[in-house]
Amino acid sequence: MSLIEKVRGALTGVDGRVDAEELVQRLESLAKFLRLVDPYLPDADLVAAHTLVERAGNRLSLSRDHTVVALAGSTGSGKSSLFNALARLKLSPVGVRRPTTGAAHACVWGPLEPANQLLDWIGVLPRQRFIRESALDGDDEAALRGLVLLDLPDFDSIERSHRLEVDRLLGLVDQVVWVVDPQKYGDRILHQAYLSQFREHAGVTIVVLNQADRLSTGDTEVVLADLRRLLEEDGLPSAPVLATSAKQPGMLQELRETLEKTVADRQAALRRLAGDLQAVSEPLTVMIGPPAAEDEVDRATVRQLSDALAASAGVGAVADATAGSYRHRAAASTGWPIVRGLRRLRPDPLRRLHLAEKPSTDAVSTDIVPRTSVPEADAAQKSAVGLTVRAVAARAAAPLPAVWAPALTNAARSRVDDLPDALDRAVAKTDLGAGRTPLWWRGVGVLQWLLIAAAVAGIGWLLAGYAVRVLGLPEVHYPKVGAVPLPTLFLLGGVVAGLLLWLALKPIVNWGARRARVKAEQRLRASITEVAREYVVAPVREVLNAYAQAREALTTVRSE
Repeated sequence: MSLIEKVRGALTGVDGRVDAEELVQRLESLAKFLRLVDPYLPDADLVAAHTLVERAGNRLSLSRDHTVVALAGSTGSGKSSLFNALARLKLSPVGVRRPTTGAAHACVWGPLEPANQLLDWIGVLPRQRFIRESALDGDDEAALRGLVLLDLPDFDSIERSHRLEVDRLLGLVDQVVWVVDPQKYGDRILHQAYLSQFREHAGVTIVVLNQADRLSTGDTEVVLADLRRLLEEDGLPSAPVLATSAKQPGMLQELRETLEKTVADRQAALRRLAGDLQAVSEPLTVMIGPPAAEDEVDRATVRQLSDALAASAGVGAVADATAGSYRHRAAASTGWPIVRGLRRLRPDPLRRLHLAEKPSTDAVSTDIVPRTSVPEADAAQKSAVGLTVRAVAARAAAPLPAVWAPALTNAARSRVDDLPDALDRAVAKTDLGAGRTPLWWRGVGVLQWLLIAAAVAGIGWLLAGYAVRVLGLPEVHYPKVGAVPLPTLFLLGGVVAGLLLWLALKPIVNWGARRARVKAEQRLRASITEVAREYVVAPVREVLNAYAQAREALTTVRSE
């Protein structure tokens, strides 16, 4: 169940000072931000945000009819006495020895049962829970109905477990009343370790100068003025500062009225979470910088990567083999028939690399293709691939905060080990155009056979005349072309013309081979570029997409 679905029903009808729906949407955006960045950013930087999302979901799903207010202070500040005075009952032990308060005490105005689940979550033991309101009070305590007042252990206790308990509870309550006394109101620990950390929570922070009955009116004003100055340095200039005394009931009236207003407003929980949201999201802003598009990896960088991968995949060697295959097949189709058979005895250069003239349909549609015999990349080529992969990550990380650089580097290198096989498959599946036979090859081949047929006819005619003479038959007179007998012309003309035709076609064949090489290299580079995009660029773009969405989510979180 989402956070919005979990608490929407509990947030209906809240006034607009802290809009509940908007707060929940911001919390949802923080949860979305965390889902997006969790795979890429250090866990330690996100712990506070994860804690807040979980805590906010729990608090908002519990009773909103109760406001949890904690009395926090140092040893001897009189917070337990103040707790008892506000409750008008002696509920929490009072003393000057250290430590006095070891566990939090809770006083609930109104029935205890509806507040039990909330107190269970806060961690107040059942034996430390008390009910303030009773039938004997009439309506005297009605204005505080819904208040859950906690008396916390001393934050400066000599017992470490007490200090840890204070820190835990301060993270859960809705509002904090800091109780200070005239002697220790400027305590360094109080201001540096606590109050200054609550600068985003001025709306749920009250500071009371307790034991003010020990001071004259003039001294009280002097101390209150100095206390306000310290709070301004702590970043809490708007936090209310009150003078109280547990021994003088009249000096509790202002604090009591403030608590009554807090309870009536039902805003403390929302204000606390809104302050937490601002405090937690502030450190996250350094993780998000300017916008970054998914195509942040530009064409020049991809081209550089493709060049390195092409060299590693042996594209040059395959392109040369394609040119050699063109010459081999051209000679086999257009060469002089007498030596054409000898040409066929020599293996096709592509076949030596175990590359088919044209990949089968099954090979193109699946990744199950035979391995080629293209030479493996050498150390320099492997190093060049590594450098260009890092260059892709560096180019993508350039406009982003430095915290994203490791994630982009890891993404770029995530499939590097699979590159050799992927490149080999890409080369094997590329149609090099070597299976096509040009029509002019067929025409020249037919012409060569006609010329060789003429030569054979000429030699046959000459042999026939020689046989006639041997047998003593009448001499055969050969037709002549000029002074050359026609059979001799057929023989010499067929042989010489065939050889000359073969030699004349060699420049054309070489030009065709160069053209075949260029086309093969273009097709191979296109295939290699697809591998580069799938195995290097795509994981990087996935991180960039997560960054863009996280940036948008954090913008919503930070909106007020």
